[in-house]
Formats: sequence, structure tokens, C-alpha cells
Amino acid sequence: MDKFIVSARKYRPQAFNTVVGQAHITTTLKNAIKNNQLAHAFLFCGPRGVGKTTCARILAKTINCTNLQPDGEACDKCQSCKSFNDGASLNIHELDAASNNSVDDIRSLVEQVRFSPQAGKYKIYIVDEVHMLSASAFNAFLKTLEEPPSYAIFILATTEKHKILPTILSRCQIFDFKRITTNDTVEHLQEIVNKEEIKADKASLQIIAQKSEGCMRDALSILDKIVSFANGEVTYQTTIDHLNILDHDYYFKLLDFLQKQNMASAMLLYDEVNSKGFEGDTVLTGFAEFLRNILVCKDARAARLLDVVEGMQEKYYTVSQTASAAYLVSALNILNEAEINYKMARNKKLHVELAIIKLNFLQQAIDLSVTDNGVVKKKRVDAPVAIRYKTIMPYATKAEAKMVDQKAVLKIETNEKQETRNEQETVNYKPQTVVSEPAKNSYQSEVRNQKSETGAKKSLLEILRQKAGDKYTVEEVKEALPLDLETLQQCIDKYILILEKEGGKLSTISNFKRAELVIENELQFKIKVGTLVSQKSIEQEKLAFANVLQETFFNPAIHFSVEVVEGEVEEISPNKSMNSRERFEFIAAQYPMVKVLKDRLRLDLDII
Repeated sequence: MDKFIVSARKYRPQAFNTVVGQAHITTTLKNAIKNNQLAHAFLFCGPRGVGKTTCARILAKTINCTNLQPDGEACDKCQSCKSFNDGASLNIHELDAASNNSVDDIRSLVEQVRFSPQAGKYKIYIVDEVHMLSASAFNAFLKTLEEPPSYAIFILATTEKHKILPTILSRCQIFDFKRITTNDTVEHLQEIVNKEEIKADKASLQIIAQKSEGCMRDALSILDKIVSFANGEVTYQTTIDHLNILDHDYYFKLLDFLQKQNMASAMLLYDEVNSKGFEGDTVLTGFAEFLRNILVCKDARAARLLDVVEGMQEKYYTVSQTASAAYLVSALNILNEAEINYKMARNKKLHVELAIIKLNFLQQAIDLSVTDNGVVKKKRVDAPVAIRYKTIMPYATKAEAKMVDQKAVLKIETNEKQETRNEQETVNYKPQTVVSEPAKNSYQSEVRNQKSETGAKKSLLEILRQKAGDKYTVEEVKEALPLDLETLQQCIDKYILILEKEGGKLSTISNFKRAELVIENELQFKIKVGTLVSQKSIEQEKLAFANVLQETFFNPAIHFSVEVVEGEVEEISPNKSMNSRERFEFIAAQYPMVKVLKDRLRLDLDII
């Protein structure tokens, strides 16, 4: 029994003209070889499985070929080509940087560069997955990469170009490989199945190419698995079964049910799909891709973006004419949100069913938002708009409502002004107070009774006192007293008595007695003290003292600040116990340089 070789190795390209989908790179390399314009360092970067390492090996074999063909290809007949094909060439060294990424590995490589080739013109060093090298290994490689010997050529390959140091990139000739298109992948797979005498329809090969997402190595691996699964006969059904792909017929049915708002059939169809073992995220992703293809078909210019199995383009185009673009875009938004939140959902099946329910009633929501073939715009609520008020007749005439007290004057408009306002209400709307008819009559009769009893108009305060009676106490608001030094000192003395009566701290009482009062304006004054300790002591009583001030001056707007007067030192008894802050202030007052030292060193005091 012959040893099986996977297709990715068996059909690996051995010449530039057999490389699939990278003609822009192979043509450049062949021209550089023919014109003898080879760079000393190449960097091949691009996605996985697109031919980076393959092109590096072909380039290494071709530049050492002693019988180069006119088209820039290797002859495969000379001693250098044969030794390369047998894996015995001494001029080609391949290093896997993923497992040899240390400084010692690069230093060993640099040591080998010093020796010239025994046969052939060049020594080629292929470093695969070069982005895995450490920063120190890159630095050790810099000088050699910049100025190598004339016979040394470096070919670096990577899938993550952004991880390579800029100093390395600037020393290399960079080639960007692109993903292999679906058509190129299908053609290459068709050639392989023909050589292997495998029965495979084109639809199954297209599914494999779409699943590989531009990676030829993945496409060949998938083909090997399906050939083993189908026993040498690859069909569309076996392919979608093996790759766990939903048939597009399910999506066509689901879209038809949702457009007809047949929720029961849509839910039963999803239950059937779920019972076959398909996960909810597979359904969401597949249906979103299906709706994207439907949306693409609506415009003939974008039809080339349609990536579906051959023979299905006509059906997609027919369905796209019956679905509105508004529905498709809104449905894609709902599916995208559901797919993002799928992993966080505890009940996965319910999460997908909720998305289907939203899609079922989506067409109804779109119909409600469209009138006369035009989309209804949302109302703006962030800008100020005029408010319409109902017009109400005045509840009293201007003469009856006018009071003696200026603080309670009622402004009532006459009927003539009201009629003028009715004419202009579309221009300027103003809110008016709504008063019921019984309340209006009661108020008018009360005003007339007051006038008839006394013969003169009463003030609002007198009317309130008469109505309240003994139940409530109605007092006039007292006028605020001006801020003067004598009254302020009386207020201080009053608060000192309160502290003495409540057993307050003697130090606080002493601080209030020794404080100096300075009036700054009608509403503000200062309390000057000698030390920070006194300032802190008075500020702790600030709220209680402010209440005494308000009771004395009848003015809550009065406020004060406590300020320390510089140059004064508080006399401290030698027998009095002090905390650490008080001791520091006492020492700093006698020796100012202590405070300067504290500030410069940015020290903090621990209060003990």
C-alpha cells in the first residue's frame, strides 16, 4: 500500500507558472531574475495558505538554476534543481522562526552567512513566520540584513506584517500576497479532481472554495476530507452535510414565510433546522449572508459581488425583485445585533426565535412608517416648540382684582384684550391659569363681602388672617437688619453664652472671645484669629453660628469666613498637651526654616 500524501503537499506548485492567484508577484520575480535585478532581502506577507512559503522555495530554486529558461523558470534538470527537489541542497537554508526565535538562533544563522556557497551562485535563507522573532533577535539580525555578502539572499515570510519592526521592513523588498479568489480556487480544484479521477460537480467545488475563504491549503484539506467521506464521489449534498452548511433552499423558504408574516411556519422551519444539529449562530450568520446576496442582486451593477453556487444566480435575482430594500437593510441590522448578543444569551434557541419574531413583524412596522409612498420623518423633540393652551375667560375684572398691597396685585385682563389675544393666538401662545367656575364665583363674592363690610379694601395679609382664624398663625415677614459691628458683637456674645450653657470646649469659647470682627460689605464679614488651630475650631462651629446670625439679622444671605492673621503666635501653656500638628506649628513659629524644609520635601503630618 502506497503512503498517502495530502493534496496540499502533493500538488504544491514547483514553478512560478503553477502558483494560483498571485500573478502580480510571480511575474515581478521572474522579470527580476531575468534582468539580474534581485534584491538582497525579500519580505512575503499575506493571509495563510496563499503561497508565501511556496513562492520563497521556487525563488530559491530558480536563482541557483544553472540552465535558466527564457521565461524565467527553473529547468528542473540541472544538478542544483535536482538537489533542491530531493531536499539535499546545501545552498538553501530554511528556518522556522516560530520555534527558533531566540537571539542564539539568529546569531547561529548570521555565523553561517560568512561562508560562501560550495556550489551555485547564491546561498538563500528562508525565515518563515518571521514575526515570531523576539525584539532582541530582530536587533541581532539588523546589520546582517542591511549589508549581507553578495552571495547571500534572505527571504522572510509572515502572516502578520504589523508585528515586524519598521527597521526590518525598511531593509526588505515587500511583496503583499492577496487572498485567492473563488473562481481561481474552483479551477485549481477541478484540475486536481481530474488528475485524481474523482467525480465532483462544480457546485460542490464552489461550496469548498467559499468555505476556504481564499486559503488554498484549507480548500485542499477540505477536499481530501470530503473525498474520504463520500468514497470518491463528491456531490453538493454530501459537501453541505460534511461542512455543516445549511442548504440555501431553507433560507429561501424562511424569507418567504417572513415576508408573508407566517410566523408559525417560520418557527417550525427553524425547529426543523435546529433538530438537524445546526447551532443558532450558524442560522443567524447564514441567513444574514443570504439577505446580503439578495440585497446585492437588486442592482445590476453590484451583481458581480454575488458569491453563490453556479446556477442559483437567476433565483436570487428573481427573489430580490420581490423584497424591498428597506426590509432587507432592517433585517440585516436585526440579525447582526442578534449574532453579536448570541454568546451572552443563556437560552440560545429562544434568542434565535426572538430574532425570527422581530423579522416576522418587520414588514408591518415598515408599512406603518410609510404613507403616500413617502417615509414618515421622526418628530423632533429636542428643539423648543410652541405649546397651545385653551383660552379661558377671566375670573374677575381688573377693578375687583386690584389690591392695596403691591406684593399681591392680581393682573386681570379685560374682555377686549382677551378678544385681541384670541386673534393672535396662532402667533404667540402664552399659558394662562385655569380656574373653575365655582372657584371664580366664590372668590368674587368674597371680595365683594370684604368691601361691603369694611367699606375699604383690605390687604392680602388681613384677608389671610381672617380666613385662617385661630387654626394657623399668620405673621409678617420681618425686614432684614443691616450688618453692623455692634449687633454682630452681640451675636458673638449670645453664641458664647450658648456654648457655655451647653458645656462647649473652653478653647472654642476662648477663640470666639479673642476673635477680631471685620465687616467687608452688607452681607459678608470676616473673623480674624491668630492660629490655624483657632481657625479650625471656629469653622467647626460655623453651621450653628450661622443659625444664630440668621435669627439675629433675619437675613439668611449673610455669610462669613475665618482668616488667620500672620505674625501672631498663640500663647500655649507649657502644661497643655498638644498633638503633632500643634507642636509643629509652635516650632515653626519660632523657627520658620522648619516650615520651609517641610514644604520643599513635601512632607505630611500624622496627627497623633
